[in-house]
Amino acid sequence: MTTRPPLVLTVAGSDSGGGAGIQADLKAMLALGVHGMSVLTAVTAQNSRGVHGVWELPEEAVRAQYRAVVDDIGVHAVKTGMLATAPLVETVAELLADTDAPVVVDPVGVSKHGDPLLAASALESVRKRLLPTATVATPNLDEVTQLTGVRVERETDMRTAAEAVLAYGPRWVLVKGGHLPTGAEAVDLLTDGTEEHWLRAPRHDNRHTHGTGCTLASAVAAGLARGLAVPDAVREAKAYVTGAIAAGFALGEGIGPVDHGWALRR
Repeated sequence: MTTRPPLVLTVAGSDSGGGAGIQADLKAMLALGVHGMSVLTAVTAQNSRGVHGVWELPEEAVRAQYRAVVDDIGVHAVKTGMLATAPLVETVAELLADTDAPVVVDPVGVSKHGDPLLAASALESVRKRLLPTATVATPNLDEVTQLTGVRVERETDMRTAAEAVLAYGPRWVLVKGGHLPTGAEAVDLLTDGTEEHWLRAPRHDNRHTHGTGCTLASAVAAGLARGLAVPDAVREAKAYVTGAIAAGFALGEGIGPVDHGWALRR
């Protein structure tokens, strides 16, 4: 009998185009050697051109999915993604607070196409309820501004941004600087307020980057489930996502996805 792989649970919305959300999470988890499980929080009608509809699931459906998985199968790490409303955020935060496993919070605010995925009324719940449960929070620059009001315009601003997010209670924050005009490198900052890790990777000239944030957070969760320390899990995840971005492919008429299986086809 084969050894059971580490178990990772994603709590997120569905992307019918398969590039982001639950679909991206499960693909990344498979590629990185863990068993992915899911709690669906919303259904979206989505393709390469944008999000055309969103339907949130009731809190009782989210709670029932979570308890069904965790109480029977167990979990070694949890990753959260799209939680569109304050009741959903608060429901998931309550469940996470009762779970003895590392948590990666991707505070999804808008889609790759600019479509809002988090109600303004839910921001305070993310700040006060969800972020304190996080082992690692992984905001991009737009999400940092949405959560804290801090605008990052240069690399040195990322430290201020990280401090502002850490004030809400996550143990570590990974500020993703991919949208910064930093030339040939994509720069991220990982810190717990004491240690700092500046992570740099080549910037690939590829517009097909749908699902990058979901994929990175899932890759971090996979590393944590396998027992890696936070800096090692994040470093490994960035390397995986950098390769996935380089291999991103056209799909439909708009922005295509990163390639979650790139490493399996080398």
